[in-house]
Amino acid sequence: MTDSDALSLKGRLLVAMPTIGDERFERTVIYMCAHSHEKGAMGLVVNKPVDGVDFRELLDQLKITEIAIDELPVQYGGPVEKTRGFVLHTTDYKSDGASAVSEDISLTATLDILRDIAAGGGPDRHILALGYAGWAPGQLEDEIKANGWLIADGDAGIVFDSAIDAKWDHALASMGVSASNLSSEGGRA
Repeated sequence: MTDSDALSLKGRLLVAMPTIGDERFERTVIYMCAHSHEKGAMGLVVNKPVDGVDFRELLDQLKITEIAIDELPVQYGGPVEKTRGFVLHTTDYKSDGASAVSEDISLTATLDILRDIAAGGGPDRHILALGYAGWAPGQLEDEIKANGWLIADGDAGIVFDSAIDAKWDHALASMGVSASNLSSEGGRA
């Protein structure tokens, strides 16, 4: 493992602090898919549904016709490339387009996985997200230093099993933090 791997947030959760200062990220939990000092970072918000986007309509637009599931929540993955789809999923699903992020979680951005999910197959657990959160080199580190984010373990249970509106609280609890103890004021000890 290199020093940059040791410092990487890949496979971890970013948990927005009340001081985040950007309404797009208020009370968000972001699963980090990539992070390096040289290239920056990329992650998917896992706890914000997209209003007005219906899974079946999305499949119709993509000309996916074999549909065995009734509905799948579509998440707001972040403000970058908001029409591009990503599926965060368990590693039981194997395909050429799947990239392992951690031992438990992979990322796929191909139509094949959507076809498989729509047909009732695909990975055991998954999240469909439109867009992603991205940071230039050093930008995320600056936001963390400015008290914008807490860092939690990339718990697959929080990512896939927690109710959407409970993920922020569950991520905080996984670190032994209660939302009632967080201050909206940043500071230094």
